[in-house]
Amino acid sequence: MSIFDNPDEYYMQQALQEARLAYDEEEIPVGAVVVSGDRIIARAHNNTERLHDVTAHAEMLALTAAANMLDAKYLTECTLYVTLEPCTMCAGAAGWTQVGRIVYGASDPKRGFERLGRGMLHPKTVVVSGVMKEECERLMKEFFRERR
Repeated sequence: MSIFDNPDEYYMQQALQEARLAYDEEEIPVGAVVVSGDRIIARAHNNTERLHDVTAHAEMLALTAAANMLDAKYLTECTLYVTLEPCTMCAGAAGWTQVGRIVYGASDPKRGFERLGRGMLHPKTVVVSGVMKEECERLMKEFFRERR
């Protein structure tokens, strides 16, 4: 797939690659990339187990890396792609960075921010859900099925 065919799917595939790395490391398989213009400026996957840090979610690590890359605290011209709907902690961080767009794959009805509403995001942040939803859900289900 070319980036020009469907940019959201292309970048979600990149986030899925990160999620697979997390899976291989026995981390909950969530991956994220941050895009500025047509360029990935940060990528990350969950590292809570390896770092012994409950805040080491893919989104948190990717947002921090993107801010460092741009040497800026605001990411208004960036898009965060993540395989799972961000939790309230990650959505809050995205709100503080004023990220321009959030694109996620699978919904998280238990811990996702959408159940509380989008009030924690910056008012101009655009949210797109369900991109490559089936692939994102499949990876999560397989991960948890193996551990039960």
